[in-house]
Amino acid sequence: MDQAHASWAVDELGPALVAFLRPCTGAEAVVVVDNVALGPAIGGVRIRPDITAGEVARLARAMTLKNALAGLPHGGGKAGIAAPGLAATGSAAADHERVMRAFARAMQQLTDYIPGPDMGTSETSMAYIRDEIGRAVGLPSVLGGVPLDELGATGFGLAVCADVLGEAKLLDLGGARVVIQGFGAVGWHAARLLDERGATIIAVSDSQGATWNPAGLDIASLRVHKKSAGSVSGFPDGTAVPRDDVIGFECELLVPAAQPDVIITDNAAKISASVILEGANIPLTIQAEAHLAERGVLCVPDVVANSGGVICAAAEYRGAGHAEAFTEIEEKIRDTTAELLDRIRDRTLTPRAAADQMAQERLQAALALRRRF
Repeated sequence: MDQAHASWAVDELGPALVAFLRPCTGAEAVVVVDNVALGPAIGGVRIRPDITAGEVARLARAMTLKNALAGLPHGGGKAGIAAPGLAATGSAAADHERVMRAFARAMQQLTDYIPGPDMGTSETSMAYIRDEIGRAVGLPSVLGGVPLDELGATGFGLAVCADVLGEAKLLDLGGARVVIQGFGAVGWHAARLLDERGATIIAVSDSQGATWNPAGLDIASLRVHKKSAGSVSGFPDGTAVPRDDVIGFECELLVPAAQPDVIITDNAAKISASVILEGANIPLTIQAEAHLAERGVLCVPDVVANSGGVICAAAEYRGAGHAEAFTEIEEKIRDTTAELLDRIRDRTLTPRAAADQMAQERLQAALALRRRF
């Protein structure tokens, strides 16, 4: 991780802290605490060999806005771990545990940051961190946690968001063709829940490839195939297609649930979907969102659509159980999505601008109550 040339945006909201760490041999990390006006920051720990401080800072800001929009008593933070050897070996259990425990010790004194699972980490990862320093969310149920990836909290929130769009006559889920980009913890649960609501999942991709069936994919069978083969590629009841082509397939709903910045201005022009639910964090660039808004494509921003995971994590942190956490996800995402739709009704604001406006109002109200001397 290049510290000397690292850069990130700075404004009145933050970041409050950027810490570079070398937790153990073969691993470097950065923790960004963006803003704590509403309370201690919650955000995931992401492992990627090419993670940068700039990306982590952008993700931390997204968490600040997401937590504010959801009405949570938490600020935004994020951590990134670059461990190329770990990624190359498929995150072998012993190496993964060594890196997570070392990372936990290295960031122990950053008490304004509460880590949770993210890309490359899991409930087990959070158990290691909690064991070392006493704080983490997204824990295994055996430790009293509400395992948000296992239960599909983020995918559930996406489905709730789709329900609200349906009730507003902006999306007809019954028979709607859906493309899922990324078939991990978020994409799998989103596909399952949208399928249960009557949608037709016609294409799914992951890092290794993609599969397509215009008549609809059997999501349960596809999940079994992915577990055994390691990819959706080669699914016998689908046609193999180039991984990056799926965003251009004819459909009503596109759910990007993979990496950041996968949809940019260049490939946004290929999108035929009328609605995009951002399942990943920052999957579209601001420029791509603006381009799509001009075309009349409704992009529900990540800070609204995929907030189910952090709502679940915050509920767990205060001691809530599974049922209470999922009730809260539904209530909060319903309210936030409805308010977003109300603010964009006259088309003077894009969904992203409206979400930023909503979050800023709540953050500024909180900042006004903090000590200024």
